[in-house]
Amino acid sequence: MLIPAAPATGRDCVKGAMSKISEVVQRARAAFNSGRTRPLQFRIQQLEALRRMIKEREKDIGGALAADLHRNEWNAYYDEVVYVMEEIEYTIQNLPEWVVDEPMEKTANTQHDECYIHSEPLGVVLIIGAWNYPFALTIQPMVGAIAAGNVVVLKPSEVSENTASLLATIVPQYLDKDLFPVINGGVPETTEVLKQRFDHILYTGSPGVGKIVMTAAAKHLTPVTLELGGKSPCYVDKDCDLDLACRRIAWGKYMNSGQTCVAPDYILCDPSIQNQVVEKLKKSVKEFYGEDAKKSPDYGRIINSRHFQRVMGLLEGQKVAYGGTGDAATRYIAPTILTDVDPESPVMQEEIFGPIMPIMCVRSLEEAIQFINQREKPLALYVFSQNDRVIKKMIAETSSGGVTANDVILHLSVHSLPFGGVGNSGMGAYHCKHSFVTFSHRRSCLVRSLEKEDTFRGRYPPSLGKMTHH
Repeated sequence: MLIPAAPATGRDCVKGAMSKISEVVQRARAAFNSGRTRPLQFRIQQLEALRRMIKEREKDIGGALAADLHRNEWNAYYDEVVYVMEEIEYTIQNLPEWVVDEPMEKTANTQHDECYIHSEPLGVVLIIGAWNYPFALTIQPMVGAIAAGNVVVLKPSEVSENTASLLATIVPQYLDKDLFPVINGGVPETTEVLKQRFDHILYTGSPGVGKIVMTAAAKHLTPVTLELGGKSPCYVDKDCDLDLACRRIAWGKYMNSGQTCVAPDYILCDPSIQNQVVEKLKKSVKEFYGEDAKKSPDYGRIINSRHFQRVMGLLEGQKVAYGGTGDAATRYIAPTILTDVDPESPVMQEEIFGPIMPIMCVRSLEEAIQFINQREKPLALYVFSQNDRVIKKMIAETSSGGVTANDVILHLSVHSLPFGGVGNSGMGAYHCKHSFVTFSHRRSCLVRSLEKEDTFRGRYPPSLGKMTHH
């Protein structure tokens, strides 16, 4: 959810004045209409400037992430910065190929014509970032929007206020501030931003706010990409390597203190292996974070007190097999495992977005599939099995934004794969070329000569004499 926070500061940041928000967007529109963003070389120059910003301000970025989410330097780099840098490098390398017109198959009547798709920028794009990965989920979609030749208005999440403040300060120092303005503030500012007309909006966050964004966009017939969330299931087959499976699951679940949109939300497994899963998850947690995760430099904190209270509330009435403790003063919640969970309990009704792992028992693959399909389509789905038929059946008979088998989260890191949701977990996709496509209009073009008119005389009236030849 978007909640009010103290406006971030920054010389070139819009500091909450509602009238200025409209002016910023109008200025961005005028800048786009000037044509400055269209040349390939300009796009590459801006991407290189973005890359330089990250390299030169890496310590500042790490410091902001530490202040917002208790990330250490290693986690800040490998959980956020590295993915953005890889995307920039890949895009700079491949953009000259992406912008070339794509020749298309011709019909019998267009053999002498040019038929192709021309990718053109949409115009002014709004990117509304998320607080859980406040750097990557704001800057990474911006890469594709710049590559496609757009102007980009950035609205970082005010919940991660230190990162929002930093972005408002450093982005204008490296990129053109008319073409790439940063707007900071809380709900009033976001509401005002959404009143403006954009050519595309990308929002990352909750389904509830996603509906608000989509409603606002509909007033201008603005297309949207919504990266939402949901309860991403993780099915663990009896025949798999439980030690390895639980190690990988624990990594994906407890990184960033569970505040990851594609984290495995809950485990589905046969009751005969539930106790083993618990013990092996505990073993991995202790290996990663020690006997007391609160003392680990690698273990994060909940973003704010409101979310701390929400996550702790999900533990009420649950059977805690491990963890279950918290410290409101530091917003620490211990890595937690729940067993014999009632599917109707609150912890199974909403995306957890915290370090709580419920284990649900199912007695067959078919029952697991039925359980998943009775709920909203998730952003990700995970299946662990040594049986390829189990994996293929799970993929064939369920629906989710993406799938990783025998690991978690890693489908996001593959340049050629789109990242996006389906149904309640979102719409549209991005990452690398998929970002370029998302932020482009793929324009159908047919170019014909003014010669050879005899070939086309049959289309003109009068038609009376032609009917016998039909």
